[in-house]
Amino acid sequence: MLVSVAHPTMFEDCDPLLARVRELALGLPDAAEKISHGRPAFCTTKVFAYYGGSVREAGEWVPHDHAVLVPADPDSRTALEQDPRCFVPAYRGPSGYIGLDLEAASDWEEVAELLQESYRLTAGTRRVARLGLKS
Repeated sequence: MLVSVAHPTMFEDCDPLLARVRELALGLPDAAEKISHGRPAFCTTKVFAYYGGSVREAGEWVPHDHAVLVPADPDSRTALEQDPRCFVPAYRGPSGYIGLDLEAASDWEEVAELLQESYRLTAGTRRVARLGLKS
């Protein structure tokens, strides 16, 4: 017998950092939000960002509840891995995702650039072309 288990909600809807990520992510063409494994995920046909994640250190789970996780192209990922504000998230890290701790990041232009880069990697050519038309 297959049993479906719902994931607990792992975020506060009133989180001001999440509100800022929502504003940036949902400002991209055709972007939508869904809940995936208890966390906000931003997508078109593919997910381009998650809010919150965790890492496994010395056998213990370390949450990063106020972070944005994005797939990064290999060149950007190499540079981001050297940044002390960034981490390779559990589960999604092997698929090319990198996490940025938003409590340590103060440059929202940088966050917007990361979201746009991940959107460009996942959204498809028609949507990406529309991104260039947005003012």
